[in-house]
Amino acid sequence: MIKLLILGPTGSMGKLISSLAITDGEIEVVAACDLTQINNELGALVAIDDANKIMIKDVNNIQEVINETKPDVVVDFTVARATEKNCLICVKNGIRCVIGTTAMSKDFLEKFKELVEKNRAPAVISPNMATGVNLLFKISGIIASYLKEWDIEVIEAHHHRKVDSPSGTALKIGEAITNAIGSNLDEIAKYGREKGPNKRLVGAKSEIGIHSVRGGDIIGDHTILFAGPGERIELKHQAHSRACFASGAIKAIKFVAKVKENKIFEMKDVLDL
Repeated sequence: MIKLLILGPTGSMGKLISSLAITDGEIEVVAACDLTQINNELGALVAIDDANKIMIKDVNNIQEVINETKPDVVVDFTVARATEKNCLICVKNGIRCVIGTTAMSKDFLEKFKELVEKNRAPAVISPNMATGVNLLFKISGIIASYLKEWDIEVIEAHHHRKVDSPSGTALKIGEAITNAIGSNLDEIAKYGREKGPNKRLVGAKSEIGIHSVRGGDIIGDHTILFAGPGERIELKHQAHSRACFASGAIKAIKFVAKVKENKIFEMKDVLDL
């Protein structure tokens, strides 16, 4: 059994992951930590009676929780400032991490990588754990490698509560494309377009547009437009529910619990893409 610590079980993703983990025969949820619903039952929160009476603990006492429950793996789909604090504590304790949080700093990722290697605690970090999206990452790079002279634009849409912009998934798509065509996303990305004269640089080697839409309760749409002379190709992924992200997180938990190499993995490793 994989002993699992869930961070942020009261959030939209946290609830879904909790419900799947509680009912999975290979996982034992030993603890859950959050800033809200403290001392309430995790099972009641996700409408599952048989949850071993796990009580939600204050995340500010995470070290104490770790000492008491000794988890093998932690899963975190919260916000960057929380993940950067709590997952550092976890990896220092040799706990394997599955992180779906986006917009984390480069400084954190560099420090986290060092601790993963030092403490022999492999991790999975991905901005999107849905199978279809990770296929999109791979396919977009393959197509881009043949269309370097075409214009490429990435358009993403999410609910109005989403804090970071553009989405981590859109940035990952951009990285997949620029890696395939031998460019650097930081150097050629164009985030939105200003009002007025603002001519586009022609060709993907010169510019890749990345655009964000925020509204309503859109779970997550990502479109890649490849526009050439007289024709275009569009690739699109739409998440109908967050269940695709949660099921991917469960796959990542089982993967990281068994993997031997002490490094940071991606979902393409989990899915063997």
